[in-house]
Amino acid sequence: MAFWIGVDSGGTFIKAGIYDEKGKEHAIARHIVTVASRNPGWAERDMDQLYIDACQVVKDVLSKTKIPASEIKGLAISAQGKGLYAIGDDLKPVYPGVLSSDQRSLDVVRAWEREDVHREVYKTSLHTIWTGHPVSILRWIRDNEPAVYKRIRHFMMSHDYLRFRMTGHLGCEITNISESDLYNMREARYDQRLADLLGIPEAIGWLPPTVGSAELTGGINAETSRATGLPEGVPVAGGLFDVMSTALCAGIVDDRRLNAVMGTWSITTGITTELGKGDEFPRTYGVHAEKGYYQTHEGSPTSAGNLDWFAPYLSVNGKFDLARLDDEVASVPKASTDILFLPFLYGANAGLGMKSGLYGLQALHEPRHLAQAVYEGVIFCHNMHLVPMLEYFPRTEALRVTGGPVKSGAWMRMLADVSGLPVEIPEVEETGCVGSAMAAAVGTGAFPNFRAAIDAFNPPLRVVEPDKSAYDAYQAKYRRYVDLIKALRVYEGID
Repeated sequence: MAFWIGVDSGGTFIKAGIYDEKGKEHAIARHIVTVASRNPGWAERDMDQLYIDACQVVKDVLSKTKIPASEIKGLAISAQGKGLYAIGDDLKPVYPGVLSSDQRSLDVVRAWEREDVHREVYKTSLHTIWTGHPVSILRWIRDNEPAVYKRIRHFMMSHDYLRFRMTGHLGCEITNISESDLYNMREARYDQRLADLLGIPEAIGWLPPTVGSAELTGGINAETSRATGLPEGVPVAGGLFDVMSTALCAGIVDDRRLNAVMGTWSITTGITTELGKGDEFPRTYGVHAEKGYYQTHEGSPTSAGNLDWFAPYLSVNGKFDLARLDDEVASVPKASTDILFLPFLYGANAGLGMKSGLYGLQALHEPRHLAQAVYEGVIFCHNMHLVPMLEYFPRTEALRVTGGPVKSGAWMRMLADVSGLPVEIPEVEETGCVGSAMAAAVGTGAFPNFRAAIDAFNPPLRVVEPDKSAYDAYQAKYRRYVDLIKALRVYEGID
């Protein structure tokens, strides 16, 4: 039997899983990756340490099975999108790795919006600009740390950097780099004009060539072999943007299913064979792992990370118990309180600079009411992304949901009730690892394409049906949520 390793490099953990040709999971390992914040709103990590952590998690997952390392036929890595991982002439890091949740470039992006640069870029890139995107971070470095800017010779995203360290191959994986705001989506190439518009003309020359998700880029090198226990030469495929990886694991193959990702980011993804006409701003597009397809999605960093922040305040005796919290949320009648929570602790989909908050609190409210409001606020934000996606994909029959909150029955019931759609949950422990293992399997010839890999892996689904009687009540509260955002946009001077 053949086996592949899928690695997923996330915002908090790096994970690795071993899978066979039927998608059976033989082991999972996780390792916490440290995020540093030298200044408010900054999110960085040590690039050398990230490589060490990646090697360790591969070594750990191998140690959890009796599968000989010699039976591993390939490896691929998925990772959170965007951010910036820059190296110099000596091919060593010139700056800490910057995560997609980083906010240092807020003023840069605001200036681009005032000058309509973001709309001009969109005409070519079909992608919106966010503070954690490589172009925003590069422009901030150019303006604030010019000595660092001059030392940059290549930049990439985190899975590209890890693949480079593991194999020596410099490349930018296509599902991720196509959403960099430097890629001409219709002409399928980097575009110098985009870099010029953004004031970072050197950036195009710093981009390594693109590489396909399943394209074999080289083999495990001697250093990585020693650190992981994998034999030298084990093939490594290009890898995946983690949103693409989870969509593959979720089995999104046509316009009848959308993938809702719930993590730090709230993202709803669909696949299409058609690109936008340039008049659909701010819908974003990226190249799909399967040739001839594109991914399109709406998203913002407004999801389950908000509950993580609230967790200490909702704990009992210092311990956070999700099952207990689910029961408490379920004990409050659906959509019954006036409390509205804006889940903007890490960014917003309602305008740059929008802040989080609770509105409608009264003395009668208890912690369970606050918990329900946090759950609702996150789901309402998902719904703000879902509504335009349903307009684009009117044949949608269900949501395939991935991410940590799938463990919460209350959250999944609420998502079904608010959306009015069945929620289908792949019974998989680490969706990003599954998707990247698919890329390795396709790349090494086990499957002719990703569709065949999806059919073979095909995880079982848990289905949550919507409560139609709750839909109207939730929609009424959702409209109040949207109205509150509109009022606060005026207050913040965003309108």
